[in-house]
Amino acid sequence: MKDEKHRILILGASGFIGNAIYKELCSYFKTFGTYCTPNTQLEKNRHFFNYNFEEDDLYEILEIVKPTIIISSLRGDFSKQVLLHLHLSEYVRANKIKIIYLSSANVFDAYSKYPSYEDEKTLSNSIYGHFKIKIENNLLRLPKKQVAVLRLPMVFGAKSPRVLEILQNINENEPVEVFPNLIMNVTNIDKLSQQIHYIINRNKHGIFHLGSSDLVHHDDFINEIIQIITQKKPIIKRVFTTNDERYLAVLPKINKLPKHLQILSTNVLEDLKK
Repeated sequence: MKDEKHRILILGASGFIGNAIYKELCSYFKTFGTYCTPNTQLEKNRHFFNYNFEEDDLYEILEIVKPTIIISSLRGDFSKQVLLHLHLSEYVRANKIKIIYLSSANVFDAYSKYPSYEDEKTLSNSIYGHFKIKIENNLLRLPKKQVAVLRLPMVFGAKSPRVLEILQNINENEPVEVFPNLIMNVTNIDKLSQQIHYIINRNKHGIFHLGSSDLVHHDDFINEIIQIITQKKPIIKRVFTTNDERYLAVLPKINKLPKHLQILSTNVLEDLKK
């Protein structure tokens, strides 16, 4: 039986992450989603709405769905995303509902000497990190119980864009880029979806760092993935952005999830073997 307490709207529900969240939640809650590119299958699904945030007004969809929770998992033009989330924060505040925003470890990419925790000040050298910080800062001005910011590391899975790109490069004899000096943590799509389900069920709020409990070197981890997904010999391109080791890892200190919802990098690799 579905929990009638929540009506969930996932923005970007046709993307890799958004669609996995939709599949995790739709059996338990009244769950709706948006898609951008034409999709005959989704057009027939009454729980999906065609929506291009760069051109369309979201208000009509909000009026139909009347969500109690909005999950933002959009990709696209950075400045237009910032503007959309400004409007969304006004809607969330006015209607006393909740927003769950999928952010990134890149909000810390200016800090390279150590991993980052939830209460640390964000600082980025990248355009991507800057735009994520702008949206975070805006949403974190909402009443505390109305927002959850989820900072994600690289997200893997058998059908993840990252794994598919590695496979495509190998099949086309193109080099696979690895960053030998990059120390990071990772996650997989199944665990991430379960973590979001838990955050909704337990009505959690605040900032969450949803990466593996352990850290890995980017080149080692990508090489292990290659060994799992193909028997072909890849062309590896080692990219050195710095002479020193640099960290891009988000670890939890304040908002730790229960043990069964935590993940190790080895779990991410094991999942690819299935």
